[in-house]
Amino acid sequence: MQNTLKAPVTFEGVGLHSGAPAKMVLRPARAGHGIRFRRSDIELGNAVIPALWNRVDRSPLCTRLVNDAGVSVSTVEHVMAALAGCGVNNALIEIDGPEVPIMDGSSAPFVRGIMAGGVVAQAAPVVALEILKTVTVEKDGARATLHPSDSFEIEFHIDFVDAAIGRQSRVLDMRNGAFARELCDSRTFCRQADVDAMHEHGLALGGTLDNAVVVDGDRVLSPGGFRHADEAVRHKMLDALGDLALAGGPILGRYVGERAGHSLTNTLLRELFATPGAVRMVVCDGEKAARLPGQGLVWSEIPQVA
Repeated sequence: MQNTLKAPVTFEGVGLHSGAPAKMVLRPARAGHGIRFRRSDIELGNAVIPALWNRVDRSPLCTRLVNDAGVSVSTVEHVMAALAGCGVNNALIEIDGPEVPIMDGSSAPFVRGIMAGGVVAQAAPVVALEILKTVTVEKDGARATLHPSDSFEIEFHIDFVDAAIGRQSRVLDMRNGAFARELCDSRTFCRQADVDAMHEHGLALGGTLDNAVVVDGDRVLSPGGFRHADEAVRHKMLDALGDLALAGGPILGRYVGERAGHSLTNTLLRELFATPGAVRMVVCDGEKAARLPGQGLVWSEIPQVA
């Protein structure tokens, strides 16, 4: 069955790139509504932005959605990953600014808020996207691929010159609450040199050592270091889940990312829907629904860091 929230859940913080304060409220929505954002600070015109792949203004730094009226909301990937990882299919996200609050740089605050408020089943089946053909896109040495699979899996490989990160790989079947248990507390990360460059261009103004893991060579500058030895690749998997959640429904397939980022994952979705016979919509019975993220999520398994 499709799921929505039992009650509204509120989050407050600052935008990673803008540094501006933001208040965001996740609200229940009817079956078939999907995930939509609404800019509560915009009184005239169309302030609703569907959380869909064809609304993405591709950027390497974050995922930004734009509607036909030019109204946008950015850095949506962490809250989208939380909703997908908790099995929420329908929600209206009201936000009073152009950027989702970064919180601690992970999805854990969103996951804990969603689960504390509760999730309720709706009288409508989940419709998933079943991958039928392998689809791949590449750019500048990075690659993203979707393969057929009877469940939803994410495989990711990264390779950074900074010894604090280096080469990392991980594979995860996303059923049985795996996202909340294994990935949701992994924070966004960056190199100190990249932070300096972004600041020079007026970006990452809300970034601190408390909401991102900053590395410099073999040093981790953020207090407490990494939450996991492979936190960097786990966060890339978190981002991939959030970006793939813009497909319009949960995916039955295997995603493989090799040095991939937000823009390339969105390009992959565009290629998927442009390739005849590569994907089909399937109504999930109980057995198929059990293979999707969010099924089997247990409160006690959610990391306590947030």
